This record gives sequence, structure tokens and C-alpha cells, in this order.
Amino acid sequence: METEEQARNRFQAELEFIQCLANPNYLNFLAQRGFLRERTFINYLKYLLYWKEPEYAKFLKYPHCLHMLELLQYEHFRKELVNAQCAKFIDEQQLLHWQHYSRKRTRLQQALAEQQQQAQQPPHGNAAAK
Repeated sequence: METEEQARNRFQAELEFIQCLANPNYLNFLAQRGFLRERTFINYLKYLLYWKEPEYAKFLKYPHCLHMLELLQYEHFRKELVNAQCAKFIDEQQLLHWQHYSRKRTRLQQALAEQQQQAQQPPHGNAAAK
């Protein structure tokens, strides 16, 4: 039976590990050293899928790791990660995604601020003169 302290330590270790999966260079490192071919490691990756549940996912700082965890369930993806060019491509795609997300979020925030500013302005016309 696991003690409360052991459970907390396991939670923290798994949280740190699963977030490392968001780093394609780390995935390439794991693949090149053969971890992604080991049945026990593959089973561990399957076990970690519970992090997709909202009560656990809320603790993630890098939620992109969940997508990588999902992809790691596929043998073809695990095999491709041995290639450094694959990891580089994923890294570039992540960067493009984050840049696009950041620009889109900024535009949405600006539009919302403009709408709020317009809503706070008094109406124009004769109603104020009466």
C-alpha cells in the first residue's frame, strides 16, 4: 500500500515526466537510446494516459505534452522519432503553433477591449439634449 507521501512523490515525478514529453528533442533522445522500443516503457506511456482526465490535466503547464503522449501510443510515430529531422520538424511546428496562437489571442483580446470601450461610451444623438 502506498503512503500519502509516496503518492505525492509519484504524482510529482509523473507530472514532471509527462511534461517533458512536450519537448521533441527529449523524445528524440528517448528514441535514440531505445526506450521507445522497450515494452515496459511503452506500457508506462499507456498508463500515463490518465493525465488526459480533467482532474489531472489541470496541473499541466505544457498541455501539448498530452498530444505527444497520444502520438507515442503509435509504433510508427515512436520509430520516426529516432530521426533528428523528425524531432526538428515537430519542434518547428510547435513554434509556429505557439506564434499563431499568441497572435490570434492578442487580436481577440484587442477586439474584446474595443467592444468593451464602445459599450462604455454614452450614446450619441438628441436623447442627451432633452
